[in-house]
Amino acid sequence: MTNVLAAFDALLGVLRVAFFALAAVLVVVTAADWLVRTRRLNPFGPLARFFRQSIDPVFAPVERRVVRAGGSPAAAPWWGLAAVVLAGIIILSLLSFIRAQLLGAMFAVERGPMGLVRLLVAWTFEILQIALIVRVICSWVRVSPYSKWVRWSFVLTEPLLRPLRSIIPSLAMIDITPIVAFFILRILQSFLLSLL
Repeated sequence: MTNVLAAFDALLGVLRVAFFALAAVLVVVTAADWLVRTRRLNPFGPLARFFRQSIDPVFAPVERRVVRAGGSPAAAPWWGLAAVVLAGIIILSLLSFIRAQLLGAMFAVERGPMGLVRLLVAWTFEILQIALIVRVICSWVRVSPYSKWVRWSFVLTEPLLRPLRSIIPSLAMIDITPIVAFFILRILQSFLLSLL
């Protein structure tokens, strides 16, 4: 198991450096492409021709989405950079989360049956807390609760939130029950783990 954790640590180290290098290169490319697109650089110069031939086709899918959303085509490189940075943060966070769960499972196995019970209790509460976070983010970006990607979060959290909504009023059209449920889950998790 320590070999798996060492491999995860090595992978995380390589990915951190790779994403940082990719982001640094993309900052330069994005800034230059933006300068060409906004005509701050000579649009007929060799740099502009190079960007139109080799870089703009890479940003074309992003540009189509930006234009469909009502944005400026000149902003497409910046949105592409933001997507790469966000993807890097998500991938590194997920891998760090998986590493932490593997480490927790390793310690639970070493402690025997009671360690496994503690691990299952902790994982149950963490899944519920992740479901609450996903549900809140989906409400910000207006994802349908019936989408196959987020339906699980609504199924898991609705039994928690429905009773809270009857007790806690909304604050100026803001539903604070997910925040309250999150803190209740944290307190309940700490209490149960202290009993085990």
